[in-house]
Order: sequence, then structure tokens, then C-alpha cells
Amino acid sequence: MEQPGIVILVILVMAFFVGWHLWATNQRRKELSAWAAAKGLRFDPDRDGGLDDRFPHFKCLRRGHSRHARNVMRGELDGTPITAFDYHYTTGHGKNRRTHRFSAVIVTSDLPLLPLLIRPENLLDKVGEFFGADDIDFESAEFSRKFFVKAQDKKWAYDVIHQQTMEYLLTAPSFSIQFDRSEIIVWRGSRFSPDQFTAAVGVVRGLLARLPDYVVQRQRELGQGSPRKEPGWKT
Repeated sequence: MEQPGIVILVILVMAFFVGWHLWATNQRRKELSAWAAAKGLRFDPDRDGGLDDRFPHFKCLRRGHSRHARNVMRGELDGTPITAFDYHYTTGHGKNRRTHRFSAVIVTSDLPLLPLLIRPENLLDKVGEFFGADDIDFESAEFSRKFFVKAQDKKWAYDVIHQQTMEYLLTAPSFSIQFDRSEIIVWRGSRFSPDQFTAAVGVVRGLLARLPDYVVQRQRELGQGSPRKEPGWKT
């Protein structure tokens, strides 16, 4: 094939991928806009580059560079205040540049919380355990195999993740979950379908509903008292 033919072929392939990307982006926007409207949520498709600063303790929002959200949905889902969105960030530069996309939901809690991370365990975690990495183990061997748990206050982790909660998480849809002082973020390494946004909020509600009464009472009393300075979340 002559050189002009190769150039034309490359241009056509690039035009195809650009067109497909624009079509997929528009379809995603329509899908989430319709879901948000059905749930009574406000929908904003435009780029939002400030979530990482508004929620600085959430590690998943601070990866890479060129971080931003799109298709942001805000309001109350079945009485639960949420911010749901698609998130984008970039790693590397030049030929090694790669864009990552996933979805997340941030749930606002009226109960004061403490930092806690719960996520599916992966191969790197198992390697880390071999070298003495410090994640929290529980009485349920099945739960400890399936989930990586980390908290500054181990007692808080055991208060939240008791036997009933372990049984619940073992059968619930699998997400990564991080508690901050007043918000909880739920995410995966991929984009959610509308039903998965609903499921993510449901998992958080299930977690909070299973908090023992003494834990709820203690946290409410702490929230009503003098503000305490807590150390920042470290990973």
C-alpha cells in the first residue's frame, strides 16, 4: 500500500475511535441523567475537578493527576444524602500515559464516624501479609480471607465489623468502602451501572444499620461533646 493510503487508513481508524468515544460518552450521560431524574437527584454532566480537595481523606480520589469527576448526581436516595459520580484520573506521561475510570458514591452520615477501610483482599495484600503487613484479622477466617481491613483504632473496626456485619458483607455486593469522619465512600475499579449505584448506597445503609446500639450512643455523645482532634487518615 502506498504511503497516502496508510495515512488515510490511520485517519479513518482514529476518526472511528473518536466517534465511538463521543457516542459512548453521550449514551452514558443519557443513562445516568435518566436514573438521576427517576430518583429525584440533581444531575450535572460537566467536569468537576474539586472532589479530591473537598474529600481529601479518600485515597481513591487522590491517585494520579488530571483528576476530575463527571456525571455528578447529588441529593437524597431513599432518604440518604449522597454524591454519586464517574471519576477519571491519569497516570504516567507521554507514551506511558493511561487514563483510569471508575464510579463512586459518597454517603453523608449524621452519625460521627472514625476512619476505617474495608475492601476486597487481593494478591498484593497476601504478599504483604507474608512480609508482616498490618491488616486486621477477624474470628471469621472466611471474612479475613476475603476482605482487607485497616483502621487507626482497631477497637472501632471490631465495633463496626462484628459477626452479623461479617455475615452481611460476605453475601452483599462487593465494594471497597472507606469511612471518614462524616462521610463514607463506596467504589470499585470500574464504572457502575445505575443499579450498582443503588446497591452501593444499600451496602452503606446495611453497615450503619448493623452498628450496635452502644456504638451509636457512644458516637453520638462524642459528636455532641467538644471537638476532638483526630489524626489524619494514613495508608
